[in-house]
Amino acid sequence: MSSASPITVKIFAYGSNLCIERMRVRVPSARPLTVAALGGHELRFHKIGRDDSAKADAYCTGEPGHAVWGVVYELGGDDKKALDGFERGYHERNVTLDERGGGIVQAQVYLADADRIDPSLKPFSWYVALVAAGARQHGLPPEYLAAIEAVGTVEDPDHERHAREMSVIQ
Repeated sequence: MSSASPITVKIFAYGSNLCIERMRVRVPSARPLTVAALGGHELRFHKIGRDDSAKADAYCTGEPGHAVWGVVYELGGDDKKALDGFERGYHERNVTLDERGGGIVQAQVYLADADRIDPSLKPFSWYVALVAAGARQHGLPPEYLAAIEAVGTVEDPDHERHAREMSVIQ
């Protein structure tokens, strides 16, 4: 008899978890369901990561013209607990998302904790490469992908980590 939880959870991914390979390394049960946008939010790279570089945040602006694009994954409840372990410095919120092509979907999203934001930080190049790879995989709007690729980055001084992270998409 399996001890796996039959419960599934929908998670809206917009940062490095957009990349299917990255997400499945973290949570093997992850299955992409739909591409969607979170209105009134803007993608910013200002969340303080454990490596002291900037990570992605779906920052709430309340502006009607702003939207963060991403993918809704379905994953098993046991894997959700594992994912929570990677998402330190974020809190969860239930959100309503606009699906590409119409429709709405409910999901949970990780948003940066206010005390974990530092706009002076830059993301490592490998991190932005993972976000861009995921955006391409899911066919996010070309102008949105271009904005991700235009984000200013810094090189990771840990060359082994850089190589390890880049190997996910190569």
